[in-house]
Amino acid sequence: MPLSRAQKEEMIQQTKTALESAGVLVMVHNNGLTVAQVSSLRRKMRDAGASFRVVKNRLAKRAIENTPYAGVEPLLKGPTAMATSPDPVTAAKVTVEFAKNNEKLVIIGGLFGDRLLDAKGVEQLAKMPSLDELRATLIALLQTPATRIAGVLQAPAGQLARVVGAYAKKE
Repeated sequence: MPLSRAQKEEMIQQTKTALESAGVLVMVHNNGLTVAQVSSLRRKMRDAGASFRVVKNRLAKRAIENTPYAGVEPLLKGPTAMATSPDPVTAAKVTVEFAKNNEKLVIIGGLFGDRLLDAKGVEQLAKMPSLDELRATLIALLQTPATRIAGVLQAPAGQLARVVGAYAKKE
C-alpha cells in the first residue's frame, strides 16, 4: 500500500526529530530480519534509551539533506534502518551486541558528530564506556580520596589507642 504525501511528510519529520536529539547514528542493513527479531531489537534499544527505525531510503535522504547527517547519504542503499541515541555510545553498543547474535543485521556505518564511521568504527565506538559508566567511574574516583583522607585522619587516634591498650595489658 503506497504512502500518501502527508504520511511521507510525517515520516520525514519524525526522522528529522529523531536525528536532532541523536548523539550517534548507526546505519544497518536489516535484510531478512523477522518481525519478531526487529521487535526484539526495538525493545532492547528502547530499554537502553535508544531508538531503532526502518526507513525508506528516499525519505531518509530528504530528512537528512541540509543537516549534519547528510554525510550518511552514501550508506542509504538497500534495506536500511537507523539506530539513534542521545548518548554517543548506547545505540552502537546495542546494535553491535544484537548483530553478534544475528548475522542478518549487518552494520554498514554511522555518524558520530561530524565524523563518518565505517562498520569497524561503529564497533570501536561500542567498546567505549557509556555516559552512565563514565559518571559512575568519576563519582568513584571523587569518593575514593575522601575515604582515604578519613582513614588517614582516624589512623593516628587508632594507633594511639592500640599503644595505650598494649601498655595497659603489660602492667
